[in-house]
Formats: sequence, C-alpha cells, structure tokens
Amino acid sequence: MAEVVVAKPREGKFNKNAARRVRVAGKIPAVLYGSGHDPVAVEVDPKQISRILYSETGHNTILDVEVAGLPATKAMIVDWQREPIKDKLIHIDLKRIALDKVLHVRVRVKLLGIPIGVKTEGGVLDQVLREVEVECLPADIPGHIDVDVSELGMHQVLRVSGLPHSEKIKYLTSEDATVAHVVTIREEVVATPETVEGAAAAPGTAAAPGDAAAPAEPEVIKKGKGEAAEAGAKKDAGAGAKK
Repeated sequence: MAEVVVAKPREGKFNKNAARRVRVAGKIPAVLYGSGHDPVAVEVDPKQISRILYSETGHNTILDVEVAGLPATKAMIVDWQREPIKDKLIHIDLKRIALDKVLHVRVRVKLLGIPIGVKTEGGVLDQVLREVEVECLPADIPGHIDVDVSELGMHQVLRVSGLPHSEKIKYLTSEDATVAHVVTIREEVVATPETVEGAAAAPGTAAAPGDAAAPAEPEVIKKGKGEAAEAGAKKDAGAGAKK
C-alpha cells in the first residue's frame, strides 16, 4: 500500500519569511511538479517525510500525494534540504510520476556476508559504491540490491557486473565500476629518536654504537656548565687574594 502524504496548498508570497512562518507552524515548505502540470507550492509534515526517507525504500518510496482541490497523484521525493547545524528538514521537492514510464533512480547496494579475505587473510572490506543508478518502472524499484561477498578473497574486486541482474532493471552505472574490494591493512611507521637520527645521518655513514644510547647534550646545557665553572674559578681566586 502506497504511503499517503496530505499536502496543504501554500498561498501568498513564496520567500524566506513565508517559508520561515511555515516551519514555525510545524510544517515544511515543498513543491509538487512534473508530468506536464504546473508546479504547486505546498506544506507537509516533516516527521512523516523524515520517516519515509529513513525507511527501507527511502527516497524511492512511491507516494500518494493529496492536495486539496486537486486529484491525488503518484509522486516521489527527488530532493530535500536539511538545516546544517540541527539537521532538520527545511524543504523537499516532490515529482509526479507515471507508473507506466521508466525512471532513473539511485538504489543502495547492501553487502552480505564476511569475505574470505577478511576471515582468513586479515584484509579489510572496502565498499567503494554504496549506491548505483538504475532504470526501471516505478513498481520495480528495489528497496536495495543485495549481493553476497563471502567468497571475495584478498585483492579481489566486486564490480557492477557482479551485482544481481534481471530483466526488470537496467544498470546505468558502468558495469566495470568497482563496488567493493578486499584490501590489506597498511602498517603505520612510528617515528622514534633512533629513526630520526638515522635519517639525519649522511648516507652510507654508520652511527657509533654509543651515539644512539647517549645522545649529545644540547648546546644550551653546555653553555650553562661553562659559565658555572668560570664563576667557581673567580670565586677561588678571590678567596686566595683575601688570604
């Protein structure tokens, strides 16, 4: 059963102040357009739209949009905007659709299983494409495309050509595009005093065995010791003069 969205027509000026008043009233502004009809400015319930966007079919959900004074129409959410700080919905675009005409939509790819390359070879599964673009009739839009990756070994690649294919959907994303692969974990080289000294040394010159264990004192410390020794000598000379 299709989700029913009741949209209330907006009247008057369509500017920032008007949109703000809509949001203050607990709704969000929206536009319904497409299929050769004039666009209609409406307001909808943000909670219902958020629930639809986070559902299994997400933005590919087919809706029955009811606007007062207009016949009900099939539509989909094709664009939405969120407030960047609080992540609240602030606007959506609804596009009318015809059930007998193909659509271009993006569908989520869901990876199932744990690859052999991860289980036995210590690799990491890296998903490169999380969505693919397909062409199909509205009724044939899949909620997500499932693919089993349990046989994927180290350095092996899953491409779009390896996703489930059927006569109902046509992939618009390149068949050679990488969906996922198993990669190695790179070891991080941590810099140590010894490695820094070794990098600073001239090429082909070996450091003395004691150099790494007993690094030279900083120059400022040497200077301090020298001043202290000089002060002690002057003191001794003064004591001898008094005698």
